[in-house]
Amino acid sequence: MPLTYSDQQRRAYLEFTDKVGMGWIQLFAGDTEFYSAAYWDLFTHLWRTTDPVRKTDAINAITGVKSPLTASKYIDTALKRGLIVEKVNPSDARSKLVTLSAPMRAQMDAFFDDAVDEMKKAAEGL
Repeated sequence: MPLTYSDQQRRAYLEFTDKVGMGWIQLFAGDTEFYSAAYWDLFTHLWRTTDPVRKTDAINAITGVKSPLTASKYIDTALKRGLIVEKVNPSDARSKLVTLSAPMRAQMDAFFDDAVDEMKKAAEGL
């Protein structure tokens, strides 16, 4: 299969992903505990959905983790840190709903604005 992109384009992509990765760490004030695909899956899933989701759906959104128990630990850590909030599901008292905390949603909005700016800069430079 012939290659599609030049070495310069591939390097620009790596530079872009490095900048986005550093932005992700800055989102958590340098706390590298959250530099994990599991947290990326969790937080981006919750960011995409403006309404709270069932906790079991949030667990299932963490695709890199096969064990629901392990995925629950990621959610518990985010809850303890105040990055997500949990409440009773009004339509089913047996389940809980989770959503991003308001400050976390605002920080992620800013993170994605910066990421899109970096993406535009990378595209313009090619």
